[in-house]
Amino acid sequence: MSKKRIIVSGATGYVGRFIVEGLLSEGHEVLALGRKEPKQGFFSQPVDFEPMVLSQSEYNLDVFQGCSGLVHTAFHHVAGKYRGGEGDQPEEFVQLNHEGSVALYNAAKAAGVSRAVFLSSRAVYGQQEPGEMLFETMAPSPDTLYGQVKRQTELALAELSDQHFLPIILRATGIYGPANPSSNHKWHTLFEDFRTNKPIEPRVATEVYGKGLANAINLLLGAGTDILSDISGGEDAPIFNISDIVLDRYELLQAYAKMTDLDNQNLPQRADAASLNAMDCTRLKALGWKPLGHVDLSWLT
Repeated sequence: MSKKRIIVSGATGYVGRFIVEGLLSEGHEVLALGRKEPKQGFFSQPVDFEPMVLSQSEYNLDVFQGCSGLVHTAFHHVAGKYRGGEGDQPEEFVQLNHEGSVALYNAAKAAGVSRAVFLSSRAVYGQQEPGEMLFETMAPSPDTLYGQVKRQTELALAELSDQHFLPIILRATGIYGPANPSSNHKWHTLFEDFRTNKPIEPRVATEVYGKGLANAINLLLGAGTDILSDISGGEDAPIFNISDIVLDRYELLQAYAKMTDLDNQNLPQRADAASLNAMDCTRLKALGWKPLGHVDLSWLT
């Protein structure tokens, strides 16, 4: 797509940083929104910054002038948790993440931003039949407050859609990749347990590399409205799944052991992958998105 100015909320978070770097790599300008201004060198290139907290109900629309897109990744939660991230404050969790998100999108629309991507989650599907594939057309059935909040926000955003403002929903699986300067990567504790020979529970899950997520967002921001409509069946807010691989901890730690010359005697048992609900990503692939197809641990070296 042509070079544009894009807003990224939660830009300094674990996921937000991947998105900012992906936009910068394509030559776009980025306006980063977050609680704290990033230190010099946090991003590979300079970005503009404005403070933002999800509790805000009003925004200075002048901040958004000249911006054509918004990518919303900011999310209030207990550190290290998304599902269960409400802790003992569920009302605040809903207020900040749902009402705060809707307020942000209303402000962006009022300021003339024409396209917005909401980072939703596979959690909106909830518990499905074991082994059933997850398609965007399935009826959501979130069984956690996290999933419910994401789904409520999806519905609210769809109501904002009109000929001048297009919200796009990206339902993401688990996201992995290198840590940012202020936090550890998602497998830090798992790898530490493996190194110290602590017992590790078997687990299998779907994953996508952070760079793959950033590539998808670039495609969604740049695709023509008619193309998005054709692929998604004309939904008010087009919905796209993003997932890459089904990854067993056994295979992940086996690869990690090989990279680091560790003894692999502490590998967990293989988990039951047959009951996992994988995500169908046909829609995203139709836009040109290419999954990696394997776990990438090159960032550990």
